[in-house]
Amino acid sequence: MVKKLQKLSADKKKSNAQLSSTVKDSAQQIWLAGLGAFSKAQEEGGKVFEALVKEGLTIQRKTQAVAEEKITEATSRVTTMASDIGSKAQGQWDKLENIFEDRVAKALAKLGVPSARDLEALSARVDALAKGSKAAPAKAAAKPAAKAPAKKAPAKKAAPAKAAAKPAAKAPAKKAAAKKPAARAAADTGASAPSAS
Repeated sequence: MVKKLQKLSADKKKSNAQLSSTVKDSAQQIWLAGLGAFSKAQEEGGKVFEALVKEGLTIQRKTQAVAEEKITEATSRVTTMASDIGSKAQGQWDKLENIFEDRVAKALAKLGVPSARDLEALSARVDALAKGSKAAPAKAAAKPAAKAPAKKAPAKKAAPAKAAAKPAAKAPAKKAAAKKPAARAAADTGASAPSAS
């Protein structure tokens, strides 16, 4: 039995030795495989790194192109929206301005303040009256000058002096008649009649 135990222990020692030898061999092979992978990675690492950089550049360019396209699209959308909003806002401001102008015009009309059209019409009437009044004194001055020599000549005779007095009386009546249309026109425009001088 002792022999059997010795044989078993010897077999165990052999199997332990074989097992440890197998483990050592496996570990050695794993270590060598790792060293081989490391050296290969060092050799081809530069190539792989450069390939990765090139691939990264192409992806970055594609991404930038897509981003710029999206930015351009978004910018055009925002621009059109801004112009639409601006035109709508301008339309609203125009409406508001028109409403304000209408209300102010109505308030001024209620207060009796003349509008710009009223002032233009009044100015045109005043100009027309001024032209008419300048022509009237020139005619009136021309008529008495023509009659004045007639008055001097008949001064020698008494009968013609009476005849000359009658036309002189008619002349003031003509001046008063000329002033009446001017007074009527002034009353139409709301201005006061020109004073006689």
